[in-house]
Amino acid sequence: MPNVIDEIPILAVAGALAHGKTVICDAKELRVKETDRLAAIATNLTAMGVEVVELEDGLEIYGGSPLLGARVKSYGDHRIAMAFAIAGMFANNQTVIEDTDCIATSYPRFAQQLQKFLTPDENPPTPVINPAEVLEKN
Repeated sequence: MPNVIDEIPILAVAGALAHGKTVICDAKELRVKETDRLAAIATNLTAMGVEVVELEDGLEIYGGSPLLGARVKSYGDHRIAMAFAIAGMFANNQTVIEDTDCIATSYPRFAQQLQKFLTPDENPPTPVINPAEVLEKN
């Protein structure tokens, strides 16, 4: 767990989007980061309609239901803010994240990069291969 401790917020969002139960354990260190990340994740996912059980050292996340748009907090933690920006992309209705200035701590261009994912590139740098065209040539 120590090698992925900073990735837990986004992995929790992935668990909420996946079908079934995701268990995060041995992550007690997350309670003493910029904020109590376990509590922040549980609170925000619950606000988005996800069933979450908060454990002493982790979370049980029951995914597969559609995420609901919600007003969530970053708790001043850049990783929580970024993870829930991604969650908001998959939510029904609008998601508002309070206090996103903290993102500049680790990823000042996050909003611009995220916008690139949301805006189709008219001239992608890598050619897109149409499988039907490949089959027709063979």
